[in-house]
Amino acid sequence: MEKSKILLFVSFLLFFQQTIFAQKKAVDLIISGGTVVTMDTQKRVVENGAVAIKNDKIVGVGAPDEINKQFIAKQTINARGKVVIPGLVNTHTHIPMTLFRGISDDLDLQEWLTKFIFPAEAKNVTEDFVRVGTRLGLAEMIRGGTTTYCDMYYFEDAVADETQKAGVRGVLGETIIRFQVADNKTPEDALRYSERFINRWKNNGLIVPALAPHAPYTLTTEQLKAVKKLADRLNAVVVIHVAETQTEVSDITKQYGARPVEYLAKIGFLNNRTIAAHVVWANNEEIDLLKRFGVGVAHNPQSNMKLASGVAPIPQMLAKNLAVGLGTDGAASNNDLDMWEEMDTAAKLHKVFTGDPKVVNAEQAFEMATIRGARALHLENLIGSIQTGKRADIAIVDFDGLHQTPFYNVYSHLVYATKASDVRTVLINGRVVMRDRRLLTLNENVIKKDANTYRKKIINSLSSQ
Repeated sequence: MEKSKILLFVSFLLFFQQTIFAQKKAVDLIISGGTVVTMDTQKRVVENGAVAIKNDKIVGVGAPDEINKQFIAKQTINARGKVVIPGLVNTHTHIPMTLFRGISDDLDLQEWLTKFIFPAEAKNVTEDFVRVGTRLGLAEMIRGGTTTYCDMYYFEDAVADETQKAGVRGVLGETIIRFQVADNKTPEDALRYSERFINRWKNNGLIVPALAPHAPYTLTTEQLKAVKKLADRLNAVVVIHVAETQTEVSDITKQYGARPVEYLAKIGFLNNRTIAAHVVWANNEEIDLLKRFGVGVAHNPQSNMKLASGVAPIPQMLAKNLAVGLGTDGAASNNDLDMWEEMDTAAKLHKVFTGDPKVVNAEQAFEMATIRGARALHLENLIGSIQTGKRADIAIVDFDGLHQTPFYNVYSHLVYATKASDVRTVLINGRVVMRDRRLLTLNENVIKKDANTYRKKIINSLSSQ
């Protein structure tokens, strides 16, 4: 009799357990125990929080008990003592230029471009060069917690291919410029290339294909209008350098009777699919134009400082709630792809430049690297915050380093104390691409070997100038 009671009790327990599990939704991964900095509309910070992920999406955010009641996961990442953040968004770079890191420094933009970069590109840029440089840049960005980047370069089809293989999200544009370059002889060739490129990648889960006219001073009005016409037909994003230097402003004003942003607005170029890089020399009227047309802005503080291009009016842009994000620019003018340095620099630069220690506070700087950066790329519905329904682009950051001790305010620590090397684990589209500092989609040793092979080629090409 006792034996039958025991069997009945065990059966009841098994039935109860199965019923409980049946009520839970199966997910692929739960990140549990860390401080979750959501960057959602309420800017919630969930201490001892948890995030549930299924396929490529976030399906739950809350306390661990709450998440565990709702979901059962195939695997769990213990984030206790760490901070869980949205993946960082690098709104402007030229990723293959990692291979030109340090070939020429301490010059103004035009001298740097015309005497060193353009000649070096003419002698070295091939599809293989682009692939090697892209893999190097992707590895560096993943290691620093960057999960989305916006790029403008040549052989962008190869950039997209390597980016997809590495599992990184990219808004990628083929450069359109008036002189002959490595992959296209004319702007018209580049437009044809761009159309093929966009049609190939337009439905990809990671790649947003774009058009990338270089700048107002490197294309004619007719060529810019042709870019806009194609972008409208394909419903494509357009990435362009705008108002980067005083020289550009002066030249465009002399040629067209309007400042760069005014000129682009006048010819009907700007809209809510435009991403304008740099925008250092925009006045209040131009900021209003950018806001009216819904243009995203990529602020590149370190590159602009290094080239002495100037200081963008970011406090004024933030005051008007522009979609402005942070970017590194290419590693040839920075000289890295470290978004943590950009956050720290942006917050401090604008304080000293304005004489006001309250402008661009730590929370605003972090916002520009996450959700506001997503807005700048017109991707805020997909990425930039840890929210149910958004893509699972997440970085897990150590907070126990000597340089982070003691800990008081999460935004202060993220912006002023955290380094790229503090990033432990990175997920993009729900896929773990780095776990405990080990890259899972890229071979770091091979990447370094290939990059150093190109170093020798580039040195030889420059010595023969």
